[in-house]
Amino acid sequence: MFIGIVLVQMKGVLVMEGNLLVVHGGGPTAVLNASLYGVIRQAKECPEIGKIYGAIGGSEAVLTENFLDMGELPDEKIELLLQTPGTAIGSSRFPLEQEQYEAMVSILKKNNIKYVLFNGGNGSMDTCGKVSRVCQGEGIYVVGIPKTMDNDISIIDHAPGFPSAAKYIATVTKEVGADVKSLPIHVCVIEAMGRNAGWITAASALARKNPGDAPHLIYLPERNFCEEEFLEDVKKLYDELGGVVVVVSEGLRNEKGESIVPPIFKTDRAVYYGDVSAYLAELVIKKLGIKARSEKPGLCGRTSMTLQSEVDREEAVLVGREAVKAAVAGETGVMVGIRRKEGEKYEIETPLIPIEEVMLNERVMPEEYINERGNDISGQFVTWCRPLIDGELPEMVSFKDEAVQVLKSRI
Repeated sequence: MFIGIVLVQMKGVLVMEGNLLVVHGGGPTAVLNASLYGVIRQAKECPEIGKIYGAIGGSEAVLTENFLDMGELPDEKIELLLQTPGTAIGSSRFPLEQEQYEAMVSILKKNNIKYVLFNGGNGSMDTCGKVSRVCQGEGIYVVGIPKTMDNDISIIDHAPGFPSAAKYIATVTKEVGADVKSLPIHVCVIEAMGRNAGWITAASALARKNPGDAPHLIYLPERNFCEEEFLEDVKKLYDELGGVVVVVSEGLRNEKGESIVPPIFKTDRAVYYGDVSAYLAELVIKKLGIKARSEKPGLCGRTSMTLQSEVDREEAVLVGREAVKAAVAGETGVMVGIRRKEGEKYEIETPLIPIEEVMLNERVMPEEYINERGNDISGQFVTWCRPLIDGELPEMVSFKDEAVQVLKSRI
């Protein structure tokens, strides 16, 4: 099969034109398509890049050569990426064997693909790193783009996808808190996603503005969960407030390091957790005799465009663009990072991080972000997280507070 070689002139130098391929891996986020938007827009500005391929269905699509030239799509469709959750080119958790990695080299060469971008979490960065190894010396440049709502990619300040998930859980918690405060007769347990990392669960604390605001208790997988202490905490707050909102992580573990609810299903790195919130709500009912219910937003937390963080969207576009620039500049075996600049004003920079430093490395909540008893987070975490969700959440009002003040003034 003959493949034509095209030379383009750039600053007086002839450069061989090559195609670009972008691959999505793992679970989608509210801004994964925003990164894809950044990739496409930047690639169109690069004379070194010919076709802009999307692998339709994740890493498996590379092996089957299921590529779509996104450079041929109309601009109005590309613009829709900014308001579309999920991934427009599909994703997968397809496990690759060493011989399949090696087979990718000839497939990429056959399609004149010189630039390969993997967008995903620490698992996808493992794939990215292995592909970059087999492509060494082949004139193929492989770069990673960070993405995960779980925020568990190591080294970087945070990952695109997390700020929108944080804004969602904080808003939902605030709204549930208003409901529970209206009729304070039960305990509501909200379960947040995040696997082994408690970042999303902790972000529910952004719902608070005044003393007594929900969430009243927060439990993270970074600390062993004790049912007796949980029941003590709930009973104390219920006696004081009448209604309690608890936010828990799906990955809660007991003192033995085991999930408090056995996983329903496991495959490779994917774990389908049991219903932690329902288990704890039932525990409150049986042990304390208090009405309780569970809420499990689940996928809603990573698909809501209504609560998409503007900061998140802009940063997702940025890392997509920076990945293209890095690949065209000859960088390979790296991931575009996000580093927060020092100073009161929130600003970031995007250093390139060696892919070996992030391959399957899981980042969890640091100890300084968790209180001593393990049932709440610190103000330090709130300060760190708040800039990511575009400032304050919508104001809400309760006249019950004013009525209490009036009653106190009469005594």
